[in-house]
Amino acid sequence: MSRILALGKFLDQPRLVGKFSQSVPFIMGLGGAFVLGNHIKNTEKEKQKNETFRLFSVLSVTILSALVSTRGVKSLGIKGLSNSTNLKELEESNSKLVDEFIKTNKVSKESQKILEKGKNKILNLSEISKIYKELGDKKSGKEFLNGFIPEPENITSKDIFGEIKRLSLMGLIPVLGGILGGISGDVAVDKNWKEKVPNKIKEGVYQYLANIFLCNVGAGIALGILEKNNIKSKSARAIGMVSGIILTGVIGGSVIANLISKKCIEPLICSNKKDKNSQNLYSERKPEAMDLGLHLDDVATVAVLSGLKWIEPALPILYSISGYRAGIGYRNGEKSS
Repeated sequence: MSRILALGKFLDQPRLVGKFSQSVPFIMGLGGAFVLGNHIKNTEKEKQKNETFRLFSVLSVTILSALVSTRGVKSLGIKGLSNSTNLKELEESNSKLVDEFIKTNKVSKESQKILEKGKNKILNLSEISKIYKELGDKKSGKEFLNGFIPEPENITSKDIFGEIKRLSLMGLIPVLGGILGGISGDVAVDKNWKEKVPNKIKEGVYQYLANIFLCNVGAGIALGILEKNNIKSKSARAIGMVSGIILTGVIGGSVIANLISKKCIEPLICSNKKDKNSQNLYSERKPEAMDLGLHLDDVATVAVLSGLKWIEPALPILYSISGYRAGIGYRNGEKSS
């Protein structure tokens, strides 16, 4: 087994995916604390109190909304949009699967030891390579390994836009949370908070359309075209989806987002278009290096649609960046609203 395939199997271990998913709230909290601390460090002393409250409001609501959208709230009966892994149930199913296989198949002592470890622990690369090398050539071994570490399942054209809808909603909620958190923070510390609302809404529209929704749609359309042409190669699907993202999101997304802001949002939220502050709203939001970096979530979308399970737990982290930038009302070259 090549190291690349072994790495893929290592990353797709259900237990590793589950453990990573459990660590996401901690990672997001730590990241939020770093952003807050760094911002306050670079803020004038007399403004630090208000800035702390304002930015804490943005970060906390954004992170909370991202986690609620993916994980839900069991006590309130709210179901999350992301598939979760129950580690206790996984241990029980792995134990049963391993025990039944060992009883009916000849396995070396070394592989048996690895399989016993795999019941409740994460296997390393060398252990993955060992069991696949010994068991992967036999029919019974292949069936067992597909149950132990499931193969990525490419979704069909019928399922494409169901997944697109789910992933797009996962991205929308943190963006809305960021806007709400930003407005709440401004209301508490700034008497002119209403003047900052338009930029938050416009940036939210930009982040969602240009960096999330239209990219997802582009990936879905490309995948649908490939399905209709009976192209099933995983590499071709990945290349096609990335091409769809570039065409609809990276190239066309910012244009569409700016157009909607000018034609729809500004007439509704800017009562006096001749006002000096309102005139700034007509400046276009141009893509920046950071925006291109945010398209990492589109690469993650491609991976999720290609059946790679280990990527999905990272989506709330990536989508929260868009929520944060919407919450501060970011515009080109501005660090805050």
